[in-house]
Amino acid sequence: MVLKRAEWPEAEDYAIAVATKVAPYGAYVTLPEYGDKEGFIHISEVSSTWVRNIRNHIHENQRVVIKVLKVDPEKGHIDCSLRRVSTEAKRTKNNDWKRAQKAEKLLELVAKENGMTLEEVYEKIGWPIEDVFGEIYAGLEKASDGGVDVFEEVQATKKLRKQVADLAQQRIEIPSVEIDGEMTINAPGPGGVQVIRKALTSGLQKGKEHDKSTTEIYTLGSPRYKLRIVSPDYKEAEDVLSDVLGLITKTIEDGKGTITFVRK
Repeated sequence: MVLKRAEWPEAEDYAIAVATKVAPYGAYVTLPEYGDKEGFIHISEVSSTWVRNIRNHIHENQRVVIKVLKVDPEKGHIDCSLRRVSTEAKRTKNNDWKRAQKAEKLLELVAKENGMTLEEVYEKIGWPIEDVFGEIYAGLEKASDGGVDVFEEVQATKKLRKQVADLAQQRIEIPSVEIDGEMTINAPGPGGVQVIRKALTSGLQKGKEHDKSTTEIYTLGSPRYKLRIVSPDYKEAEDVLSDVLGLITKTIEDGKGTITFVRK
């Protein structure tokens, strides 16, 4: 189902729509996020190119992303556009829809456990989470990682906050990104091996300071070493890489050695 707090969309919003009837002059759709309210896509808003056959662009039961052009609550009418939806807007809205679906599935479990309707759960915990985090699923991701403490500012009962946080930790896997690279290290003289060992050990210790990321270093056969960073997002991964590689490089160069790093 996936609910929205607003009863009606606003002009310029992007929304999920399902085609119910396709005619030569346009397509009728329903908007599931807004209680299956009906919208209409005029043939002139189907494509930026000439439409020879409208069914080549949209057909019954097809789910599409539309841009809302005009809303008339009194007449119960919503004008929509397909052609004004960019590839990026389509990708973003579909991703938001999938995240909202995942959030709703978890809220359905909460409703079942408490003998409540889904609408009641949205009111008592779903919308309060959205108020704090901007999106329900974003709050669930935070709870999956940090537990019920992240819900401290959520205006809901302790029982509901704990139930939702516990379910989030059980069912939501935090996404991760990985950065791989190859270091080529040379350190001259009889103490070179010790310099390299010190550098790599220091790098691993520096990586451990980032408790949400993991840092791995292993040999590919001297003088080549693999460096791998796994983090919850790219910014964190880049920060860890900068810290770890920076320390390794400084240690090697202080020991009169050389190092190159190539990302894979």
